[in-house]
Amino acid sequence: METPMAILVFIFLGIIALFIFLYFVPVGLWITAVFSNVKVGLFELVGMRIRKVPPSIIVNSLITAVKAGLNITSSDLETHYLAGGNVPTVIKALISADKANINLSFKQATAIDLAGRDVFQAVQISVNPKVITTPKVAAVAADGIQLIAIARVTVRANIQQLVGGAGEDTILARVGEGIVTSIGSANTHKEVLENPDKISKLVLQRGLDAGTAFEILSIDIADVDVGVNIGAKLQMDQAGADLKVAEAKAEERRAMAVAEEQEMKAKAQEARANVIQAEAEIPKAIAEAFRSGNLGLMDYYRMQNIQADTSMRESISSSPTSGSKISSGGEGDKMKK
Repeated sequence: METPMAILVFIFLGIIALFIFLYFVPVGLWITAVFSNVKVGLFELVGMRIRKVPPSIIVNSLITAVKAGLNITSSDLETHYLAGGNVPTVIKALISADKANINLSFKQATAIDLAGRDVFQAVQISVNPKVITTPKVAAVAADGIQLIAIARVTVRANIQQLVGGAGEDTILARVGEGIVTSIGSANTHKEVLENPDKISKLVLQRGLDAGTAFEILSIDIADVDVGVNIGAKLQMDQAGADLKVAEAKAEERRAMAVAEEQEMKAKAQEARANVIQAEAEIPKAIAEAFRSGNLGLMDYYRMQNIQADTSMRESISSSPTSGSKISSGGEGDKMKK
């Protein structure tokens, strides 16, 4: 009973050892590489396993490169994988560039890939130009009319400037700036509506693709719409502001006039108070004149009569019916005569 059990354990351990051996020594992958004329040693594959590099990715990519006529070694691919690169994408990009007669070296391709850009997509854009549609760009012509333009920019990837070159956002920003400048330099908005190609010509002359990862092939104005009359709106706003300033100044003048009127009333009240105060001194002066003998009793009576006569005359002149009574009295005397 113990002998069959030992045999089973031995067979089980043998199977585990075989799986471990086949894992560290990918014989099938090595045979595929040999029949594909790819020089990869068996111990080299074991070393890839130890360095935690998937041998299948390296070998399959190397087979594809050799079949496409590329001169690349397994050490180059393994180094790029350990650096964090995408080996299959780099191989596809190199093959596409070679078929399209684009000068792209393995070093450039790996640098572009490690920079975070899709090198295969860059090669595709270099072969098939990409069309970028700008958002709506609003600008104002010299006559104050707003125009809203949409442009389509055809670009091609610049392989030599993919590393360190600006992206699509910079292209869109520069094109929008050029559209605003060209519309703003037009005398009237009708000039832009009649010849929208002037915008694209002016923008292309500015060299907007300098320092970017793209080469601008053409800029086409897709649509131009008329917006609001900015000039008239600004004039209306200015007129409203001027009106408010004038109203504020008028209110200031009115307030000053009211203050001056109140000041004059206060001065009049002060003058009347001074008159009353002066009149209050008269009886004192008369009494003092009596005591000093400068004023007699008859002089005082004559002064009283003069004051009474003056008061009577003032009351008669201020009465509204005094004139009619006097005139009617005169006619009666004439009738009697």
